[in-house]
Amino acid sequence: MKLNQLSDNPQARKAPKRRGRGIGSGLGKTSGHGNKGQRSRSGVALKGFEGGQMPLDRRVPKRGFKNIFRADYAELNLGRLQAAIDAGKLDAGKPIDAAVLRTAGVINRGRDGVRLLAKGELKAKVNVTAAGASKAAQAAVEKAGGSLTLTGPAGKRSEPGAASD
Repeated sequence: MKLNQLSDNPQARKAPKRRGRGIGSGLGKTSGHGNKGQRSRSGVALKGFEGGQMPLDRRVPKRGFKNIFRADYAELNLGRLQAAIDAGKLDAGKPIDAAVLRTAGVINRGRDGVRLLAKGELKAKVNVTAAGASKAAQAAVEKAGGSLTLTGPAGKRSEPGAASD
C-alpha cells in the first residue's frame, strides 16, 4: 500500500452544494433563497404576524390574573429527602433547612423557601425548617419522631396595618 493509493470509501464524503453557479445547477441566481421580500431575509419573520389578519392572540379574549407577588417554593417530597439521607448527602442528626438542602444538591434553588410534600416515605428522625408543608407531610415527619418548623415565605412582606418592631 502506498500513500497515493489511499482512497476514501465510496460516497463517504458528500460534495457541497455549489450555490449561485448558474441555472443548470438548480441553485443559481437566488441560491435557494427564493425571491425578494421580508421572508427571504434571515431572522426578520414577525412572530405572530398573520398577513394582516387579526392575530390569534388578539382574537381570543383575555382571562384570568397572574399574581406577580405569589410565593414560588422549591418543592421537596419526603421520599426524596429520605433518599438523600440514605445516600449520605444529608445528616439526619443535624437540622435541615434550605441552605443545607441546596449545598447537598437535593434542591436547585431556594426561591422563596422550601415546601415539604408528603409523596414517599420518611423513616429517619429529622428536624426540618421549611417555609411551608402539607398537612400530610407534617404528620409524616412527626410520626417518624422528627420535628417541623414552618417559617413562611422568605420574601414575605408584612400585612398592612400590622404592628412592626
